[in-house]
Amino acid sequence: MLTEEQARESIIVAFDCDGSQAIELAERLGGAARWAKVGMTLFYAEGPRIVRELRDRGLKVFLDLKLHDIPFQVGGAAESASLTGADILSIHGMGGAEMVAKAREGVERAAESRGGDRTRLVAISVLTSMDQAALQSIGVDSPVEEEVSRLASLAVGAGSDGIVCSPREAREMRALLGPKALIVTPGVRPAGSEVGDQRRVATPREAIEAGASKLVIGRPITRAADPLVALEGVVGELTA
Repeated sequence: MLTEEQARESIIVAFDCDGSQAIELAERLGGAARWAKVGMTLFYAEGPRIVRELRDRGLKVFLDLKLHDIPFQVGGAAESASLTGADILSIHGMGGAEMVAKAREGVERAAESRGGDRTRLVAISVLTSMDQAALQSIGVDSPVEEEVSRLASLAVGAGSDGIVCSPREAREMRALLGPKALIVTPGVRPAGSEVGDQRRVATPREAIEAGASKLVIGRPITRAADPLVALEGVVGELTA
């Protein structure tokens, strides 16, 4: 399966909490975690400093802001988000090719300004909280898998480094986008965990075997009695 280091690199712990809890969680996980996801709720509450504080504690950051606006605005927002030090940034594939291209220009400008590696972009395809009925309710009649493929091709063709999709689409996305694409999968639940508000889910092992690069795992780790033990359990599943 994976080496221990590969397993740790593949897990992004979703820090869906307030600022003080995020710092406490980062310190509890110590050197065991490699990645943290900072979503809109945490970022809007704490601002850019939360990215810097997590990075200061040795964590790489997936800044999950799902940028979606006119191209000019997204280009500027992507540049500003990248300047926080974020390692990965999410945008919405539904914003279209021009918007994705402007986001790419934004993170490239930021890399020139701050030096170091460029923030990688991943485009949201279809949210993992949505199923076929939810898609149809907003006027999209194509099957979920077809919609994910369409948006993935559009976004990567316009400059995104990869996509965000459910584990159920990861295998097809790997075949479509190739070995270098960054495929980030929320909706990952260790065996026995509650599904919650996710609809298209899989276990960590299933997601990796399907071709996922990164697994976003939140509540099964962060709300466990001992988050470190829960994280190590996922690592164990991926290295067994």
